[in-house]
Amino acid sequence: MSAPVSDHDRRKQISVRHVAQVENVANVKKTFNRHLHYTVIKDRHVATPRDYYFSLANTVKDHLVSRWIKTQQYYYETDPKRVYYLSLEFYMGRSLTNTMINLGIQGACDEALYQLGLDLEDLEDKESDAGLGNGGLGRLAACFLDSMATLGMPAYGYGIRYEYGIFSQVIQNCEQVEEPDDWLRYGNPWEKGRPEYTVPVHFYGNVVEENGNRKWVNTQVVLAMPYDNPIPGYNNNVCNTLRLWSAKSPLHFNLKVFNTGDYIQAVLDRNLAENISRVLYPNDNMFEGKELRLKQEYFLCAATLHDVVRRFKHSKFGSKEMARTDFTHMPDKVAIQLNDTHPALAIPELMRILVDEEGVDWATAWDVTVKCCAYTNHTILPEALERWPVSMLESILPRHLEIIYFINHLHMEEVKAKYGHDDWEKMRVLSCIEEDGEKRVNMAHLAIIGSHAVNGVAAIHSDLIKKTLFKNFYELWPHKFQNKTNGITPRRWLLLCNPMLADVISEKIGDDWPVHLDQLQQLKQWAEDDKFQREVMRVKQDNKNKLASLLKEATGIDVNPNSMFDIQVKRIHEYKRQLLNILHVITLYNRIKANPGAPFVPRTVMIGGKAAPGYYMAKQIIKLFNMVGEVVNNDPVVGDKLKVVFLENYRVTLAEKIMPAADLSEQISTAGTEASGTGNMKFMLNGALTVGTLDGANVEMAEEMGMDNIFIFGMTVEDVEHVKAMGYDGTLYYNDNPELKQVIDMIAQGFFSHGDKDTFKNIVDNLLYHDRFLTLADYASYINTQDLVSETYTNTALWAKMAIHNIASSGKFSSDRTIGEYAREIWGVEPTYEKLPDPHAEAKEDSPVA
Repeated sequence: MSAPVSDHDRRKQISVRHVAQVENVANVKKTFNRHLHYTVIKDRHVATPRDYYFSLANTVKDHLVSRWIKTQQYYYETDPKRVYYLSLEFYMGRSLTNTMINLGIQGACDEALYQLGLDLEDLEDKESDAGLGNGGLGRLAACFLDSMATLGMPAYGYGIRYEYGIFSQVIQNCEQVEEPDDWLRYGNPWEKGRPEYTVPVHFYGNVVEENGNRKWVNTQVVLAMPYDNPIPGYNNNVCNTLRLWSAKSPLHFNLKVFNTGDYIQAVLDRNLAENISRVLYPNDNMFEGKELRLKQEYFLCAATLHDVVRRFKHSKFGSKEMARTDFTHMPDKVAIQLNDTHPALAIPELMRILVDEEGVDWATAWDVTVKCCAYTNHTILPEALERWPVSMLESILPRHLEIIYFINHLHMEEVKAKYGHDDWEKMRVLSCIEEDGEKRVNMAHLAIIGSHAVNGVAAIHSDLIKKTLFKNFYELWPHKFQNKTNGITPRRWLLLCNPMLADVISEKIGDDWPVHLDQLQQLKQWAEDDKFQREVMRVKQDNKNKLASLLKEATGIDVNPNSMFDIQVKRIHEYKRQLLNILHVITLYNRIKANPGAPFVPRTVMIGGKAAPGYYMAKQIIKLFNMVGEVVNNDPVVGDKLKVVFLENYRVTLAEKIMPAADLSEQISTAGTEASGTGNMKFMLNGALTVGTLDGANVEMAEEMGMDNIFIFGMTVEDVEHVKAMGYDGTLYYNDNPELKQVIDMIAQGFFSHGDKDTFKNIVDNLLYHDRFLTLADYASYINTQDLVSETYTNTALWAKMAIHNIASSGKFSSDRTIGEYAREIWGVEPTYEKLPDPHAEAKEDSPVA
């Protein structure tokens, strides 16, 4: 085990490559002190660590603003095709370190603070995570923003500025308790409110005929106020914008209320309008048809499309006077990407603007809409698909419901033309209106009909949607369907979170790889080199030591830093099969107890992730894992051989500490259920080995690194289909496998719940009798593969070689590659590695940045 890292060495770890220049350090110190004085309004006697964080954040932001203004001026003058990425979630995490790295000023800031007697890491810890997302979908959007800026693309993220992000998770008595995430409590130094670009958003009301045109009237208005957040590219002087909308009540009162004389109540009721951007819905892969959620979705689409149309009309070659009026050119200037169906109302909203407000005829408007819009599907789980009741749309968005009906009517005419007038079954399955039971609008169908491109997020997922979920649409429009395998930004997920590994890599292959990640392939030539293996494993050990001391501080559990760090971090969901992991932990426990003297490869098994507050089974899974942990961690016979740790409040910032320290990454979803996964890529890039099923991006990871360098187990998609067709019966596996039977019986008999047999009765019943995700069918294969993992871990040279092959094969999984494919194959935009010129100290003051 390596010695703990000294303070001096830790400072050097930030990067040995970028030695700060003296004048930059002096400049940072001066600016930092100025902000402490003029922005924070404190002196060194009374300033708190948070004050110092704000001073530093503002100092770093000063380096951004001229780049931000210059970039927006450049777009205004060159009038390129712009990309609008619409997402209800952007899981950004912290911005300070990422901004310093992308601007190349981390060394100067670190040295300046050191000279001022402050520690950069302490200040970084004062920043709240921007937790405006649930999991993969929201984090993907954040990685995409980083890549779009790094590839010099004129792109804008559009989302909602939730006052409360994903809840903070606390574990009490082994159970998850949710606390509100008041991330804006101390203010957000990165955002800039833009009240001058506030736009009205309409709800309710009714539709009337006026001069032969449909008109939406008597609406309730909510204002959308934009807050702009800078998105710096890596070392290219580009700074794009993430615009987040906040709901504000309009200034005038509802006259009816006002005339009753209850002025106080009228002021208090302004809160109701502002509730739209109050809180992120905490559901991942689960549709909950709530009115407030529908309002959030429309609020985002309406405010954003107002911006899109405004910018299209007034951005002709830098001319402020001339407005474009020919909307047929819009697809040459605008690409709109819908991140899942949550912003699918953009399609009827764009139609409403073009037809009702701009007077474009329907056929032209529809052609423009389809050419502008594209849709990304993120899941094939049926419970995740958005299906809004017609009655709710009729009340909240009456004009949009009319538009959707007419879109569907014309679509049905096209279906009849292709399949014949009496093929009612084809019409039923291809309609975006579901007629069985309560009438609903199927938003995925609407998104496909209104988009020119539809993509899945990994090769296997894109194949599955063509064969199952959207089979009929694929037969109708095969040209619309594409694959875009997800990726992660190597800036945050290696350079930022694992600087020691980044240095080891740069010493071998130079430092171009953060923007050309496929260069990591060059590392394969040293995969069997003793010295390089030792360097990589030393870095891994240092990262494990760091995480071990963090866990000791957080949980009080002493983990053995020389044990295998076996980690599963992701949202808690039955399809992700954290239960399979738990069954393995209990199996290991039973083996140690049965034969305490036998050789055993020590493991620390960690699970982290949040359960949706209303998802009973997911919360039970957390409780079971923690109760198993209480037994295992307090059994003297087990000692250091096995430890079980729940990673509380898993979020972006915790992931940055976990990924570099992992030995084994658990990617064990039932084949055919995980669309892609991106945590799998983060582990791989940081040199962890994967135990996983042939699901999501695991399939492509195995292709890239070779089956020798990954531990694949379990049923394939075809096997799963076969088992389901035969009729899955969990009890067969239970009765057939003595180790499994012992594990299930222990849970059932209350061994982990103080003898209470009812505590986990639902989990046992689920596993045996109604498990959609076939957990027990994969148990034997999983256990055997985990035995192979342990055996491999004892061969350090082989493990190191495999780890290096993982790192060296992760080039494909850069979000730069993914975004390059979206740009060329969907958006019609060309990525560029050209740098913008360095901005002058003083930017033009009259810049249009909107």
